This record gives sequence, C-alpha cells and structure tokens, in this order.
Amino acid sequence: MYVAFVAGGIASGKSSFARRLQARGARRIDLDQLSREVLAPGSDCLKAVAREFGGDLLDPVTGELDRALLAQRAFATAGDTARLEAIELPHIGLALMRRLSSLSRLSDAPSCVVVEVPLLDRFQSYVHLADEVVAIACPLEERRRRAIGRGMDGADFDARAARQPSDEYLGSHCDTLVDNRGGADELMARADAWWESHQANGWRPARKAE
Repeated sequence: MYVAFVAGGIASGKSSFARRLQARGARRIDLDQLSREVLAPGSDCLKAVAREFGGDLLDPVTGELDRALLAQRAFATAGDTARLEAIELPHIGLALMRRLSSLSRLSDAPSCVVVEVPLLDRFQSYVHLADEVVAIACPLEERRRRAIGRGMDGADFDARAARQPSDEYLGSHCDTLVDNRGGADELMARADAWWESHQANGWRPARKAE
C-alpha cells in the first residue's frame, strides 16, 4: 500500500490534487478531518484542550467543543497556537497511524492512500509513514487571489497563510514538487500523470528508507 503525503498551503490546490487521485482510485485521508475526530466529545485530546484553554469551551450538556471560542484563544498568539498543536498533533499522528494500519489489513486494501497535510513543518516527525511527499506550490499572491475569489476574507487568508510553511520550505522537504500556477485543468493533468506513472511503476516507493 503506497502512502503519499500531499502538502500545500491554503488555496494551493492541495485538496483538488488529492481528490483527483481519490477519483482515480486512491483512498484519501484529510488531516483536518482527523483533527476534528480527535476532538470528539469525551476524547482524551478534547479533555486536554479543555484543561489548557478552559472548561467553558465545552457545552455542559453535549460536551461539544466551541470551535470558534477555541480559535479565539488558541490563535491569539504564536505561543498559544504552539500550545494547542503540542496537544493535538500527537493525537492526530496516532489516529493516522491507526487508520493506515487498518487500511493495510483490508482484504481489498487500496494500492494508494493519499494523506492531505496542511502543516508539513509541524508533521515532520510522521513523514516516515509516507512513501512520498508531494508538495503543491503556488505563489502566495495567486493563492490569495484565488481564496478571495471563493469568498474568503483577505485578512483571514493572511492570518492563516502566516501560520503555514512557505513554498520554499515545502520545496526543500518534498520528493515531488507540483507547480500549480496554471489552471485547474493543468493541475488535474499533473495529478493524472502522477497516478499513471506510479501505477505503471508498480507503486514502488519514491523515498529511500531512513
């Protein structure tokens, strides 16, 4: 089972690339979705977050997390964000390892699993799980234009982008760099070419064992 991490900043095309591979037959795992799952009511991760950022984050009846309030507190400063990541990331990493292990044991295990990774710099300790790291690169101003065109507030984009690794970082920490300065059709063609090349190669790992 070939595991590919697909990394990229906000509005880079990371999700579009991953979904195209999913349409070709890959199993897709979104770390943002895993982060929501590890914060389910009653989870160890949620309990730790509440201890660190306040018990009033939890609904007294349902135990659900007030995500907006957590965002206000956890993204107020870089230090607060680091505190949240220190709690969440080990739980997300463990959830990913369990998901990959479960998929590999299926009688009809997928030939390829694509993992969307929004924060590759914070997830470096789990890169050994991947056979290949694919980075989707697009200039910041182009990503900003695309995000605003989809309805995102410019200030919100700037705040999110500032917390994510740069294209320079992604380029130096990936095995394959995909340039997404073109249109959607070009990105889909690159995803198709990636899939067809790996399928023809028998899904042999691109990364050397560490």
